Amino acid sequence: MHTNQPLFGALLETRIKEPNLNRVMSTVCHGWNFTSDHLSDHGGRIVVIWKDPAQIRVLSQSRQTLTYEVKIASSVQFVVTAIYAANTHDERTDHWVELLNLQHTLSLFHSPWVIGGDFNQILHFAEHSSPSTNSIDGPMTMFRDCLLQMGMFDLRSQGPQFTWTNNQPSDPIVEKLDRVLVNSSWISMFPNSTTTFLAPNISDHCPALLDLSYQLPKTGTRPFKFFNYLIQHPNFLPVVKDAWLQAGSNSKDLANLCWKQRVIKRDLKQLNRENFSQIQERVSEANCLLQAVQVQALQSPSTATFQQERDLHIKWNFLSSGSALFSINLSCLVSGSLGLQMPNCPPDNNAPSSYTC
Repeated sequence: MHTNQPLFGALLETRIKEPNLNRVMSTVCHGWNFTSDHLSDHGGRIVVIWKDPAQIRVLSQSRQTLTYEVKIASSVQFVVTAIYAANTHDERTDHWVELLNLQHTLSLFHSPWVIGGDFNQILHFAEHSSPSTNSIDGPMTMFRDCLLQMGMFDLRSQGPQFTWTNNQPSDPIVEKLDRVLVNSSWISMFPNSTTTFLAPNISDHCPALLDLSYQLPKTGTRPFKFFNYLIQHPNFLPVVKDAWLQAGSNSKDLANLCWKQRVIKRDLKQLNRENFSQIQERVSEANCLLQAVQVQALQSPSTATFQQERDLHIKWNFLSSGSALFSINLSCLVSGSLGLQMPNCPPDNNAPSSYTC
């Protein structure tokens, strides 16, 4: 909290008994206002905290939810439901019904509404790391049907794909049990909002940081593009895959896709910088090294010198083809800026498929 400085939030699975709540919160969250669901659960499963300029008004609570209205500087107003779903299937089934009833009772159909926390349930088998979980089952279907009926969906996010770990090195399992859901009214009010899942730290769950005004790239001003010689690098696909997953496992709309492309573009720039910056100088250096080793191999032939020559030859060919494609890309970019018509700029199909610089 000291690093990200939120205005409000929810602490889950606190296990703080009500008589100890004031003492613990004054120590852990000094200077914060707080309320809890102790009226519904003596163990205190959910504690909501806030500070100025945010104002909180509790609307509803139960053993698995605490719903409250947030006002920020008397101008921004929305509804938040903090979730800590039960571990048993039957209780979670009741919970989905409770959420549907909550939407009707509080008339949240057209109000900005965000639901976040530990749902203790995955939506798809891809959100479970175990290969044995490989199909849609009943609990997943019920959870999905509930969200569809409410019109709730995952807010665009970044960070780890999975948000919970069993912390067992002998049998490691991770799942996506935590999520932040919003409705269309939320997107209308906060079109640039996003969620970041942080490292678990001392917990087995990833905290979720909700940013109401995260700046997304402006559509149409800076198109997504990259130098095509990057696809020759063996790390190209792993870099793209890691960046895609880091920006969220799914891309359900163009705004989310635009966000993913921005993350991928940043990592591709780093790949280009680390491996292809000053490409002409790298080609010259590789060629000089190759010639020196070729002479050495002719003077003192051995398995080591022949292998070194082979490796340097592959490296030189790889960098040379990258340099050629860089020149072609640059020509295409320059001609485009001048409004000229250039011939096709195809990649070099004879270039080596992989090499680590």
